[in-house]
Amino acid sequence: MNGRVTAREIEQFLHTKIPLTAGMGVRVESYEAQELVLTAPLEANHNHLGTAFGGSLAALLILAGYGLLWLELGDAESHIVVRSTSLDYRRPVRGPLRAVCARPPPETLAAFRESFARRGKARIELTAHVEQDGGIAVTFRGTFVALVGRAS
Repeated sequence: MNGRVTAREIEQFLHTKIPLTAGMGVRVESYEAQELVLTAPLEANHNHLGTAFGGSLAALLILAGYGLLWLELGDAESHIVVRSTSLDYRRPVRGPLRAVCARPPPETLAAFRESFARRGKARIELTAHVEQDGGIAVTFRGTFVALVGRAS
């Protein structure tokens, strides 16, 4: 949404549209030219071992992709869904969850937006990762589909 949306507005949108995000404690750390960063506390997202629950990590990564596309499309009424994902859990996350979704190259985004405008739907692949202690703990690759919102 052209960088005019604040982190608080993104959080509010996520908490309203996807209630799970409030329970997870999802926060928007930053949205800059190259990435969207979401965080969540370990306390609300741990497993029986005291490390981050794999489902919470997956959800946070999917949300980072969803949020990035919502911002990039600039269409609050569009429907964004995840089509497929691949996750690689490299090591346990023992502290706050921090998901970083990289903005795709400009030409990829341009093709995505053009397809969305012309056909009312578009598909794009995004990558993201969860950071832990200066390294990557989880990598994510997902395909998302955006559809023009229709009145119910």
